[in-house]
Amino acid sequence: MRYLPLNDADRTQMRETIGITGIDDLFEDVPKDALNPVIDLPLHIGELQVEQVLGALAVKNRAAGAGPFFVGAGAYKHHVPATVDHIIQRSEFLTSYTPYQPEIAQGTLQYLFEFQTQVAALTGMDVANASMYDGSTACAEAALMAKRITRRGRVVMSGGLHPHYASVTRMNSELLGDEVVLAPATPDGKGEVLDLIDDKTSCVIVQTPDVFGNIRDLTPVAEAAHQKGALLIAVVTEVVSLGALKSPGEMGADIVVGEGQSIGVSLNFGGPYVGLFATRQKFTRQMPGRLCGETTDAAGQRGYVLTLSTREQHIRRDKATSNICTNSGLCALSFTVHMSLLGETGLRQLAALNHEAACNTADALSAVPGVKVISSSYFNEFTIHLPRNAAEVVEELAAKDIIAGVPGSRLWPEEGDKANLLIVAATEVTSSDHIVALADALKEAF
Repeated sequence: MRYLPLNDADRTQMRETIGITGIDDLFEDVPKDALNPVIDLPLHIGELQVEQVLGALAVKNRAAGAGPFFVGAGAYKHHVPATVDHIIQRSEFLTSYTPYQPEIAQGTLQYLFEFQTQVAALTGMDVANASMYDGSTACAEAALMAKRITRRGRVVMSGGLHPHYASVTRMNSELLGDEVVLAPATPDGKGEVLDLIDDKTSCVIVQTPDVFGNIRDLTPVAEAAHQKGALLIAVVTEVVSLGALKSPGEMGADIVVGEGQSIGVSLNFGGPYVGLFATRQKFTRQMPGRLCGETTDAAGQRGYVLTLSTREQHIRRDKATSNICTNSGLCALSFTVHMSLLGETGLRQLAALNHEAACNTADALSAVPGVKVISSSYFNEFTIHLPRNAAEVVEELAAKDIIAGVPGSRLWPEEGDKANLLIVAATEVTSSDHIVALADALKEAF
């Protein structure tokens, strides 16, 4: 093999250096029966048979669009116009990776520039980067960015922050020796972080609408954080909500992160998704990821360039702002195409449809004996309290082909007081028949 980087002498020297006699020594902590186990599968099978076997397995999956579906909690079922998939599959756009000579790919840079412009407008911020992996890693990167800016090592997180976002942020920050404080999770949205902010706090992270669906006014939190010299990081997991609610930037956020999946990106059994990241102009050089800019070439024509790309694989790695090595380019393109199709008027109409669906669902469920709607101010997602264990109810309804929502025990498995909570989401694809089916099934379950 001409291009193998190591020869036998190199490998021998490496083994001697770390004190092993063979490659198998590197796996001595792994049980022997777990290494190269014999898998009970046929060693050879024809293509037709493979398709039949995999097809039989695939039909066991239940697609989100196959019936009543009320799951949210950070990933939402929305309608994606056919135009989106048609455009992103054109050869001009469909690429496996962002090019390392970016100025050659002007089309790629242009749509990333447009994506940044859309995200900045949605969030009410000055500048946005060219996307990140997903919302949770964007949240973690925002906390690290706040540490660089404030030179402090204490992160305060609202109890309404999605537990997965909190977990990823905690892992990254604590590995750097930072203190991470998480406020109690209160379904009514009344839990505050104001008393937890002190002179050592680098940032306060608050989600709106929060994981329970409650709309949060970030203004008091922003004021309290700024008084102590800390930054406010706003998290938005349902980006469609920005078509109806005041933007985080208007409420004083310093950094806005979120998940852009709701616009242009289908659920896809869990990914890939696209992380949003926006901030104030003065913090631009501390922003992770990459930033595309607009300029003019030698002939005076408009052109696009990679303005900032302070990532770990570039020069001065010790100065890199992030170890995230790419952006979700194709998903960012999907987002951009869908947003372009919607426009401002379309986004507002889409947001209104989502809120209307949620209100109709909440009204129907509140009429079910034993069900209590806890959320009082919500967009397209809210939390209800059931008279029985929510996970058990979800399983019973799933057997009837109704996916009722996310039980509290799924997100907070160790908190018994949330076992009867069910987080319900409704979007523009939720029909009145679906709402009736859910309400009737809950009545029967109780």
